[in-house]
Amino acid sequence: MDRLAPPPIHLLLLFLLSSLLFFIGLGGMGLTDRDEGRNAEAGREMFASGDLLTPTFNGELRVAKPVFVYWLMTLSYHVFGVNEFAARFPSALFGVALILMHYVFLTKLRGPTVGLYGALMLLLNIEILALGRMAITDSVLIFFTTLSLYSFWLGLQEPGSGRHWIWGFYVGMALATLTKGPVGFAVPLITVLLYLAATRRWQLFWERGVPLAGTLLFFILAGPWYAAMFLIHGDAYSSQAQVHTVGRFLAPMEGHGVGWWFYIPVLLLGFYPWSSFLPAGLYHAYVTWRAFRSRQNQTHALPEARTAEISHDELNWFMGLWIVGVFIFFSLSSTRLPHYIGPLFPACAILAASYWTQGLQDPSTKGLRGSIHFLMSVGYLLAIGFACAPALFAKFSEKMVKEFPLATQFDLGPGPYAGATIVVLAMGLVGYFGLNDDKRALAFGVAGGALASVFLVAILTIVPGLNRYAIAPPQELAYAAGLNLQPTDQLIAFGSTRPSFAFYARRTVSFIPSNELDRLRTALGKDGRIMILLPEYLQDTLPKEAAGFQPILKRYGFLLLSNQPVVEAPQGVDAAPSQSSKPLGH
Repeated sequence: MDRLAPPPIHLLLLFLLSSLLFFIGLGGMGLTDRDEGRNAEAGREMFASGDLLTPTFNGELRVAKPVFVYWLMTLSYHVFGVNEFAARFPSALFGVALILMHYVFLTKLRGPTVGLYGALMLLLNIEILALGRMAITDSVLIFFTTLSLYSFWLGLQEPGSGRHWIWGFYVGMALATLTKGPVGFAVPLITVLLYLAATRRWQLFWERGVPLAGTLLFFILAGPWYAAMFLIHGDAYSSQAQVHTVGRFLAPMEGHGVGWWFYIPVLLLGFYPWSSFLPAGLYHAYVTWRAFRSRQNQTHALPEARTAEISHDELNWFMGLWIVGVFIFFSLSSTRLPHYIGPLFPACAILAASYWTQGLQDPSTKGLRGSIHFLMSVGYLLAIGFACAPALFAKFSEKMVKEFPLATQFDLGPGPYAGATIVVLAMGLVGYFGLNDDKRALAFGVAGGALASVFLVAILTIVPGLNRYAIAPPQELAYAAGLNLQPTDQLIAFGSTRPSFAFYARRTVSFIPSNELDRLRTALGKDGRIMILLPEYLQDTLPKEAAGFQPILKRYGFLLLSNQPVVEAPQGVDAAPSQSSKPLGH
């Protein structure tokens, strides 16, 4: 096998392309709720308090996620200030690092051609691009679980000094565990155990995997923070942590209890267009593994002794087991969300890239033409979906007014039609090139270019409108309230209880659902300055205790009320003169 060093030009191009897709407009949209709002505010509170041990949200202990991402956000806030870009910067940074690490690893094992295909496949899919642009834990988690498994492979398979890579297996698991809890070690361990069981390499792992010393290193790195949280907060930490780990696995949380089949369309669409090559890639990996086991049983030889040459097929087995094991693990969980299966995407990219490259070298590769037809079919369905999106949005907009008061007055603009046009043209070219043995390589560029183009169209044409009319308005009012309230004053979020309000107000917020009027009456009975942030349509539902409150500011269907005049308002937020307002209370 010819293992070449990664060409610098490839690394530069991947760095520039991934930086463009992860960072363009990164701070141009307000924080989405609920996870982005909670995570960004927890990082801000850590930044403001200087307490680098205990994460809090809205002044209360937050144990839903461990501390590592909050450390990264705190550092980012020091560099860039407290804003959306800084909150999302760690995810984007680790997204770029993931692509480069993936390319270097695959190039080392398979050469620069497969390495480049694999890196572009990992980059050019909706799930990885989305996770790398959000203030959540998953981009960082995927980097460390991938680092762990790549280090395991190199440490186990590489002769001589390459064995030192095995330490990265334990370091990656430890940092992944500090990022998102038990899933950080579950993903690597599931994959490794399946691989060792399938290939019967237990003895090899015992010799090269330093399991005792590695386990000690894992606990040295990941254990102190968990131990400190337990010692300081006791049952307040341990009981909540159990709910968000074991409890999340055993029972649906926050309404995320979709059927067992949920991750099938998520993987198909999230990894599209390259998911079209996964069924055939997995099948080929299974066939070669079965052939290996047949030879193994015939010779009765345990393949513990290894040579310097790494089996071409064996890496595909490893990736296949990674995909199947992680997919089943998350499918067994009762709480299911699209981004949970993100850690299996690097393995998908390697398996799909290996299969695609094999198809370029051997046009008779079984399943190749069927995979291309499948890619085209899904693409045309997506184009139809894009074209229908504006009409569907208008039809169901009335159901969105609770969180988006002006939904019935908003349209998606030309973006969906532009996306549909791009996909239709691209699928025609994919068919023309992909089904031609001499021009097949061009189909990859067309498919990847179409994905990148549609993604940029969405960022540049659809996201700004959604942000302006749906996401940013109440956040701007929360920011205005924060400018005018002292620490002893109250800010009440009534009806629209988005966690991001605390981030923009830079203070504790009382979140009160619209059906809890008694809580609102109690809060309004307190002395001092009080502001209420609410959707405008809820104005008439306020109790008589709010009769003295007047609209101070308004923004696209949201109101900020106060029992005292406003002193300072951010630029671009409209004032709501009291003489034009409706009387409050009933």
